[in-house]
Amino acid sequence: MNYSETLEWLFNQFPTYQNIGKKAYKADLSSSIALATHLGNPHQKIKTIHVAGTNGKGSSSHMLASVLQTAGYKVGLYTSPHLKDFRERIKINGVMIPKNYVVRFVADNIVCFKENSLSFFEMTVGMAFEYFAAQKVDVAIIEVGLGGRLDATNIITPEVSLITNIGKDHTNFLGNDLESIAAEKAGVIKPRVPIVISETQEEIEALFRVIAKRNSARITFADQLDLPTYTTDLLGDYQLKNIRGVVAVLEQLKGFKIDENHIVNGLKNVVKNTGLQGRWQVLQNKPLVVCDTAHNKEGLCLTMQQVALQNYDNLHIVFGVVADKDLLKILPLLPKEAQYYFCAPNNKRALQAKVLKEEAKKYGLNGNCYNSVNEAFIVAKNNAIETDFIYIGGSTFVVAEIL
Repeated sequence: MNYSETLEWLFNQFPTYQNIGKKAYKADLSSSIALATHLGNPHQKIKTIHVAGTNGKGSSSHMLASVLQTAGYKVGLYTSPHLKDFRERIKINGVMIPKNYVVRFVADNIVCFKENSLSFFEMTVGMAFEYFAAQKVDVAIIEVGLGGRLDATNIITPEVSLITNIGKDHTNFLGNDLESIAAEKAGVIKPRVPIVISETQEEIEALFRVIAKRNSARITFADQLDLPTYTTDLLGDYQLKNIRGVVAVLEQLKGFKIDENHIVNGLKNVVKNTGLQGRWQVLQNKPLVVCDTAHNKEGLCLTMQQVALQNYDNLHIVFGVVADKDLLKILPLLPKEAQYYFCAPNNKRALQAKVLKEEAKKYGLNGNCYNSVNEAFIVAKNNAIETDFIYIGGSTFVVAEIL
């Protein structure tokens, strides 16, 4: 198989959560362990930092990678989902895994994949571990895909673990209340491995402390520390919470030489160093166009606060979601004065634009629905004047189509 055929096989041979949702979820680590064993346990040959959470784990992972790169280290970065190119998931110092490596990895291990009925995510996690080990990275930042306790990445024993904000997302997998979800995320806490919590949330602080104590793991709540104030090129005031968690992790990381200049310059050059996209990303000015991948209550709450801080004459919002989102939680967060352009991303999990429009009406959100994300965006641009603001979001898939 060539690269295109290999990707087609990866996406179609087994169901992926990114495309079909719950049917792709495996509540078990046995397949991940089987693949790791087949590959010679590459995850045990590299140092790692594990990053979990509902919101902010992607930004935090990229910040960590950028600082460590700035300090002169060879840094692996595994994140998900990708926006445009599958290879965004696996990078070393901001450079995506080569296409020929993806092809060879699948060809060499396809029998194992089939024998163990491996999921798309399990295969890509294994690919990342093998690639990072083969390239002898100094450290790899590993972002959890979903949850923590049963996530395919959770076979590692990291140097430090980080848990960012916890919110009610993926409740059909992780539980319907914050405590149940936090317990799943806390599954990344390992015996005697330091754990950093980016943000103290009163309802779940005690749970984290109990689980950390049970594992003899030193726990740090980053927002309770007296830390310097840093800035980042990742726009959005909500990044301040992520920065504190990242800095706290770096303080707990042993065996690496990281000074103040590395932190300052690493945080200021995250996009340049890692290629991160979709976090309050400015696409153009006059009119100002911003896209953001926030897609749940907590993420959209912070992003809408950022929208409210902008100066504009008229607000245009291109908005689409997937069908499993709790509209009762997210629609009330959206500003009523905006003109809406409802759309559905090109994905099996997408909620039909006309259904979204009807639900949005109940909350005083008015607009029209369109056949595609790009059509909605084109109409929004045609309607906007130079002093207007266009926001694009609601789903990672919506942002991916715009980018």
